Amino acid sequence: MDIYLDKISKSHTDSNAHRLLFNNMDARFESGQFNVIIGKSGVGKSSLLNLISGIDLPDKGQIRMGDSNLSAMTDTQRTIFRRKHIGFIYQFFNLIPVLTVMENLTLISELDGKPKKAYLNRAQELLKTVGLFDRKNDYPDTLSGGEQQRIAVVRSLVNEPEIILADEPTGNLDLKTGRLVLELISELTIKNKNTLVMVTHSPEAVDYADQVFRVENQTLVLESSKLSR
Repeated sequence: MDIYLDKISKSHTDSNAHRLLFNNMDARFESGQFNVIIGKSGVGKSSLLNLISGIDLPDKGQIRMGDSNLSAMTDTQRTIFRRKHIGFIYQFFNLIPVLTVMENLTLISELDGKPKKAYLNRAQELLKTVGLFDRKNDYPDTLSGGEQQRIAVVRSLVNEPEIILADEPTGNLDLKTGRLVLELISELTIKNKNTLVMVTHSPEAVDYADQVFRVENQTLVLESSKLSR
């Protein structure tokens, strides 16, 4: 599913000042691409993910995913859209400590109103792919940081979303483990033909990206691309 940002503007107001984050921003992220967004702290990278996911709305412009216009949806419609079409990977693993690995992975069934078996087979296959099937009945606090992040990657894919949004997914990992997670994300993106948008400070992530964008002067600047045009 392609993502389109069409003339996006967004401002932010806090206790100190009113600040323009994005101004007339255009971008397109195509299906099957690994897109990385870099930039200095505070320029709005995470805010951009919130806009793309429909958690927040632009002041002006439109955000479209495929034939769907998120900017024209109600809050409820955007929530349902996210649940069906978008997977999230965060810097903090956000696994529920009192649930086993498999229970964490199939929890989405309760949100979707489906039986756990609806996602059980896919969760098992993904766990085998990431080499953690034997940990399915273990609790998160018995796993290493790298293992927990691999589980978090699997969780983002259980409901077969077309789009994956990742916010600093290697931020809490050492360099070696971070590269392993990036390789995993890259491999699964290609295999599942996901559209991946990752914001990161990690220079290693650039090596895996099809396109690299920088947030600069309230817009997105294409820094590099491996795609032929």
